[in-house]
Amino acid sequence: MSDTHQTMQQQELDQLSINALRFLAVDAVEKAKSGHPGAPLACAPIAYLLYHKLMKHDPSDPKWIDRDRFILSNGHASSLLYGVLHLSGYNLPMEQLESFRQWGSHTPGHPEYGETAGVEVTTGPLGQGFGMAVGIATAEKHLAAVYNRDAHNVIDHYTYVLCGDGDLMEGISHETASLAGTLGLGKLIVLYDDNLISLDGPTELSYTEDVTKRFEAYHWQVLSVADGNDLVELENAILAAKAETTKPTLIRVRTVIGYGSPKAGTNKVHGEALGADAVKATKKNLGWPEDKSFYVPDAARANWDTIKSRGQQARAAWQANLDAYAKAYPEVAAEFNRVVKGELAAGWEKKIPVFPTEKAVATRNAGQVVMNAIAGVVPELFGGAADLTASTKTIFKDSPSFHVDPTGRNVFFGVREFGMAAMANGIAAHGGLIPFASTFFVFSDYCRSAIRMAALMGVQTLFVFTHDTVGLGEDGPTHQPIEHLMSLRAIPHLTDFRPADANETSACWQLALERKSASFMALSRQDLPVLDNEKYKVLAGVRHGAYVLESYGKDVILLAAGSEVPIILKAAEELKAAGILATVISVPSFRIFDEQSAEYKASLLPEGTPKVAIEAGATMGWYKLVGHNSAVIGLDRFGASAPGPIAMEKLGISVSNVVEHAKKLVKK
Repeated sequence: MSDTHQTMQQQELDQLSINALRFLAVDAVEKAKSGHPGAPLACAPIAYLLYHKLMKHDPSDPKWIDRDRFILSNGHASSLLYGVLHLSGYNLPMEQLESFRQWGSHTPGHPEYGETAGVEVTTGPLGQGFGMAVGIATAEKHLAAVYNRDAHNVIDHYTYVLCGDGDLMEGISHETASLAGTLGLGKLIVLYDDNLISLDGPTELSYTEDVTKRFEAYHWQVLSVADGNDLVELENAILAAKAETTKPTLIRVRTVIGYGSPKAGTNKVHGEALGADAVKATKKNLGWPEDKSFYVPDAARANWDTIKSRGQQARAAWQANLDAYAKAYPEVAAEFNRVVKGELAAGWEKKIPVFPTEKAVATRNAGQVVMNAIAGVVPELFGGAADLTASTKTIFKDSPSFHVDPTGRNVFFGVREFGMAAMANGIAAHGGLIPFASTFFVFSDYCRSAIRMAALMGVQTLFVFTHDTVGLGEDGPTHQPIEHLMSLRAIPHLTDFRPADANETSACWQLALERKSASFMALSRQDLPVLDNEKYKVLAGVRHGAYVLESYGKDVILLAAGSEVPIILKAAEELKAAGILATVISVPSFRIFDEQSAEYKASLLPEGTPKVAIEAGATMGWYKLVGHNSAVIGLDRFGASAPGPIAMEKLGISVSNVVEHAKKLVKK
């Protein structure tokens, strides 16, 4: 058989395999009567080329740490991803494709991390997949620099992204693309589905910038593919991207949305099922059996199946290399295996400091002490701040900057709060690292969508917010958080930490690392008195989310979190002098307290006992704890520019206000 004939046969097999993928996606959308068929029809050749030929992955081990990652940033094209995962041999049987977008299926409308084998991150809101991919590539570069030795490259993989014009319109893509260029993430390859169509119509309605110049200005390599169906052109571009090791690469791929369908090239094929007649016409146009749904020809199935053996061989070769690495570098290999498993080092918590009571300490400063105390025993802790390191105190003093030395653990994200938070999620999803991201608490608004995504994915991203109340002072209402605590406490599965002092801060850091889920800390700018760690059994108390500090009696119960705890301790003393016996409760975490038994909750907050809660933030949410016959002192207004103590006093966050409310309740 001639080489030409073999080439033609392979081309025919490639096309058959691509069309099998196209029509699995189309049939899934059509059966659901919901979804996005346009992008799968256009981008199936890209997905086929990556998964079938160019990516290093093993469908039998979706969590293999050194696999290449594929991120579908335009997550609405999920039927494409589900089709390619099924055909590649991941644990996603055909019944799941037939249950696309249905209750209880593993094929939800947008890819969900942890729900579907082979899905690397949750991509719903456009642009976040792009941002998380930058984080994944960052994790790869750092781990490779830390753990690779000589010929033993235990971390050496690429991050591929498929994105659309919507991803590149979103501001988060600007933030993270800019930083990716600065960081020189040479193993990040983004394929841009450049189809000239958005949901509302032609992209020229709202999107006319020169994308090539934009990314070149970000210090990216930019390549172009004139025809997204040309596998040779696509492959050559991807190989050229892999050859450029100092810059990330954007490959502009000109495609036709809805390729092959009667609605091709229009916005009508973007976000709704084709309809039975259009499905038949599309199948006819592309030479596919019109009367068959969820059909994969035997030849196409056999071709896709070759991925399995190649993937297993690649992983086996990596494992042999890892075994040799472990013999040559046993201590480094042991640490590598530990961080990959997500296990903390034995006895790491012994390094967590206990603070003496003699001197008041801002909880942001306490956080810095804790971070640096555990730095040596938690080397997987990695992150930084959004150009606020000096203020948030989130820096490792003995580590270089990542952008200068990739072994460094300090990432300077710049003023890019949303991008920072999304990157941190990507770092967490990669594995092997525990990322933290830090800024002023009021700027958590800029991070919120990514914080929500961290909670939704269940990844261990730590958000460290400082300047947590009007107590920050003179910067005024624009910088004084009010609604932020309750707003973030409302996010499902997100653990809140608002420590009252330095020792609660130590405990919160310990729990944040132990819980292995998304969490945030709200830390003070101002100094706060330090609780006696031995007297109050602080760690044990924080483990319950709320605990008793003082118990003079049960005439009234006083509750607070964070910087307001010293207020209720003083109020309890004044009330005692007035003959009213109070119990003082610190509430460092609503989420953790909500997880406690009904018996524990009732023991702390018995019904019928009057309660006063105080927090320098929105009052909404406290009523769930204190119930009726109670009072909540807080701020349902914006703050004011003044020195912190004056702002707090003028706004009613004071001992006298707590005492006054308690006396009124007890008299009733």
